[in-house]
Amino acid sequence: MYNQQSQSILTEEDLASTVLSDLKRVVREYATGATESTCPDIRQLFTKLLDSTLSLQGQLFQAMQQANMYNTSSPALRQELDKQAQQYKQTAQKTKQMLQQKLNNVGQQSIYTPVGGQQYGSQSQQSYFN
Repeated sequence: MYNQQSQSILTEEDLASTVLSDLKRVVREYATGATESTCPDIRQLFTKLLDSTLSLQGQLFQAMQQANMYNTSSPALRQELDKQAQQYKQTAQKTKQMLQQKLNNVGQQSIYTPVGGQQYGSQSQQSYFN
């Protein structure tokens, strides 16, 4: 017969890490549910669940960190972070400029009226992602 008082196979640290990983996964799922919901009541429900789960995850993380069960990654060099941030800003600016240019081009396309009387924009096959 199975002895119910036998020791757990997993250590407290392993169990806590498993629960922490599950909480992180649930946070992602609730965030997806909230952002993709079209019903305001369902969106609010997912948002409340997300907030609650984030709170639990934060509490568990702090407890694990205080018990030296969670090793954070080594701190990144400030210079490297600044370099990455600058690259992301440049990419965002280029994307914004390209999008604005394409939107301006769409607004300047010619309008014509075919025999049926309905107006259509220019029929050119222009890609908006070039």
